[in-house]
Amino acid sequence: MNRFVKSHGLGNDYIVLDKADVTFQLTPYVIRLLCHRNYGIGSDGILLLVPSEKADFGLMIFNPDGSEAEKSGNGLRIFSKFLYEHGYTRESSFKIDTLGGIVTAELETKDDRASFVTVEMGEATFRSNLIPVEGEEREVVGEEIRINGEILKFTAVSVGNPHCVVFAHELDEGYTRKLGPIIETHPLFPKRTNVQFAKVISKERVDILIWERGAGYTLASGSSSCAVAAACVKNGFTDSYITVSMPGGELQIEVREDWSLRMRGPVEEVSHGEISSDLLERINKFSSLNL
Repeated sequence: MNRFVKSHGLGNDYIVLDKADVTFQLTPYVIRLLCHRNYGIGSDGILLLVPSEKADFGLMIFNPDGSEAEKSGNGLRIFSKFLYEHGYTRESSFKIDTLGGIVTAELETKDDRASFVTVEMGEATFRSNLIPVEGEEREVVGEEIRINGEILKFTAVSVGNPHCVVFAHELDEGYTRKLGPIIETHPLFPKRTNVQFAKVISKERVDILIWERGAGYTLASGSSSCAVAAACVKNGFTDSYITVSMPGGELQIEVREDWSLRMRGPVEEVSHGEISSDLLERINKFSSLNL
C-alpha cells in the first residue's frame, strides 16, 4: 500500500499514485507536503490514477500548491509510461480522462519500456470566454497588457488549461521569475494562467521560458509548449510542425488546421517505492484537515 512512482519529462517531475492504493486523503496540505523537496518526496505535482466511465483511465492532476490542474502534457506522458510499465495495460495506445478533456496517448515501446510518448492534446482555442479572459467575447490575439509599467504584447490560448504567451526578443530567467507570478494572478485571468515567454528562432523552432500556474518557474511543460506552438501559428510566426525548446529539453508539436495538437517527447522514471512510516504518520496527522 501507499506505493509511488516518481518520473520526469524534461526535468518536469511528478509523483504518480493510484487512488485505490493510498490510505490517505489528498488534501491541499498533503499535496504540498508530498511535493515538498525537503520534507516530502519532492516534485512539480502529483498524478492520481482514478476510475473513469469515459475513457480507459482517469487522471487527476495536482499542482504543488495543492490546487488541481486541468491538463499537463508532461504529466500525461509520465502517467502513460506509468500505466504501461507498472502493469495497468499492455496496450501501446489508450485514452485518458482529464479535467481538461479526454486525450489519446501512443507509446513507443522497447524491452517493456516506454521512452517516448505521443499525446493528442485536444484543440487550442483563442476565445476569451473559453480560456477564460475578462472582457467582451473575442479572440485574444496580439493584445497588450501593462505589467510593472511595461506594455507587453500577448496571445491567450486554452489547450484544456489557460495560457498567456508573451513573445520576446530575448529570454531571461530572472525576468520570467519576476513577471510570471504577476501575470499569473492578473485580474484579466479569472482562473489564473500559465505564462510563457517565447522567442521565435525560425519557422520550425521556438525557445521558451515558463512560469507555471500553481508551480512557479518550471524547466519544461507540455501544455505550455502546445500553447506556444498554437500561438506561433495563429500569429503567423512559424509553420505547423514546431520544435519547442525549454531549459529541460525539447518537444515536437504539430498544430493541425482544426487547431488540434499532437505532442511527442521523452519521459524517464526516477524512482519507485513505498511512502515511509515517518512520512505517513505526518500525512495521517493532517490528511483530514483542508489546510
